[in-house]
Amino acid sequence: MTRRSALALGAAALAAPAFASAQALETVHIAGVPEDSITPAVWAVEKGIFRRHGLDVQLEAQHSGAAVTAGVAGGSYQFGKSSMISMLVAFAHSAPIVIVAPGGLYEPSDANEAVIVRADSPIRTGADLNGKIVAVSAINDLYTIGTRAWADAHGGDSSTIKFVELPISAVAAALDAGRIDAGGTIDPDLQEAVATGKVRVLCDPNGAIAPRFMYTGWMSTLDFARANRATCDKFRAALQESARYVNGHMPETVDVMSKFTSIPASVFASMPRVQSALTVDVKLLQPLIDTCAKYKAIPNSFDARDLIDPALR
Repeated sequence: MTRRSALALGAAALAAPAFASAQALETVHIAGVPEDSITPAVWAVEKGIFRRHGLDVQLEAQHSGAAVTAGVAGGSYQFGKSSMISMLVAFAHSAPIVIVAPGGLYEPSDANEAVIVRADSPIRTGADLNGKIVAVSAINDLYTIGTRAWADAHGGDSSTIKFVELPISAVAAALDAGRIDAGGTIDPDLQEAVATGKVRVLCDPNGAIAPRFMYTGWMSTLDFARANRATCDKFRAALQESARYVNGHMPETVDVMSKFTSIPASVFASMPRVQSALTVDVKLLQPLIDTCAKYKAIPNSFDARDLIDPALR
């Protein structure tokens, strides 16, 4: 064997393990709305955490939880991050979906959503909302359920409130023009609106649901979860590793998330950041299920365990 042949054979031998490793990666397609609770997934893609767990993850941004849920149910995505309410509604209408991994946690200290009113509005209590027009991004979404719960807990009758759909970006202008009396919004639109001095925060609606609950989660279909246990385990393990790191190192994620969400880094850095749950906990799911049933976003309440991947029950 010539020296050149020996060197070539040695190089091929060294390259073979890397090639085999790359070939062994399982490709999965995932999607989610580009908001803060998707940070662990974005970080896991950017930093190779999914790859270390044997997955080649293709992440796609979607415009709504309903679109993500439809994509998962239809097989376009193996996993999808959605608002819990989108999942609850789909599950209540017999969609064969299950939660396979945890998502974002609502905690009062990290609240980034609010119902706002004009700065000169007389509305200050739940009773003041009786008969008023309140803008939400979608009827029976988290803003709707939370606002109703807050109004009823503060002397109001939420059945008298007229909810109208309006893009979050249009809420502040609609308040200023007097077309609505109150509206739900989220950062960075919330910060920008309050900074004008024309509006003020009326309430944190999520706090009326529970002091702590999971408001987003990662789903798959029941059939996929049953048939692909190893894939689900890898996905969960990678997300948990990433979430554990991200929860303690939020400033490091600003540039990555600014790019993914198209929110300027300076704005993203000033926003309250969302902590991620590390496990799927029934106690973090049941309060939202019960509140959604109370206000008929879903027909009836049910045991949160029914929505969880059987491998985690």
